[in-house]
Amino acid sequence: MVVESAEILVKAGMEEQFEAGVRAAAPLFQRARGCTSMRLQRGVENPRAYRLLVDWNTVEDHMVHFRESDDFQEWRRLVGHCFDGAPVVTHYAAAVDGF
Repeated sequence: MVVESAEILVKAGMEEQFEAGVRAAAPLFQRARGCTSMRLQRGVENPRAYRLLVDWNTVEDHMVHFRESDDFQEWRRLVGHCFDGAPVVTHYAAAVDGF
């Protein structure tokens, strides 16, 4: 399993609209091949900063099957206008399970 971590900065005043768009997009992720969970975290020090964490079975499930799908285009339609710059996306695999 891999975790997609997308750091997203949202335009000032669009935080509520962005969060509503992410909620509306949840079914897109839920039905995506290889997607097992999706959650959004909001910055405490900077409430315009968000981190979207999506668990995928493989990087290809994200980068090929989802990113090349109509559902990805719908995701961008729902939230892309809220972005203040391009998201920074990185994939992670487990290294240490602490507790």
